[in-house]
Amino acid sequence: MTTDADARRAKLTQWETIQNERYGFMIAYPGSVFAPSGAVPIEDGHVLVSRDGGARLLVGAFDNETAATLIEYREQLLSENYTGADLDYAPIKKRSFVISGTRGDMHFYERVSFTCGGRLINSWALLYPVSERRIYDPIVEAIARTYTPGAGRNGQCN
Repeated sequence: MTTDADARRAKLTQWETIQNERYGFMIAYPGSVFAPSGAVPIEDGHVLVSRDGGARLLVGAFDNETAATLIEYREQLLSENYTGADLDYAPIKKRSFVISGTRGDMHFYERVSFTCGGRLINSWALLYPVSERRIYDPIVEAIARTYTPGAGRNGQCN
């Protein structure tokens, strides 16, 4: 007899790893849940879509060309991507922040890390239907444990 917990654990198999050579970040995700979207590749980012098409995992890094501060970038994300969202978790640390909440029928979790003295912005986000939180919330936690923001090609911020 299979329980809900057994079904959730079964989904978290076949882990795949994304390592970015240019920026040095690394993250792992359950390949049994997500696959590359097949969309036009982003130079230093990845878009993965759940097998049922209802959730998206976005991972990337880029130069902080505008020299935005952590707080400025957080405010920009909130106003551009999450206007009207109901936040349920939003800690801010010295070099990183998380924005998590609900907007309409979608739940989101986004983690942003500033590295190399704020010159690099590393981020990943998981967006999924509110109706599937009991499935995806544990996936967010599992992915979060694998994430390492990058510090450039050799780890020295060069």
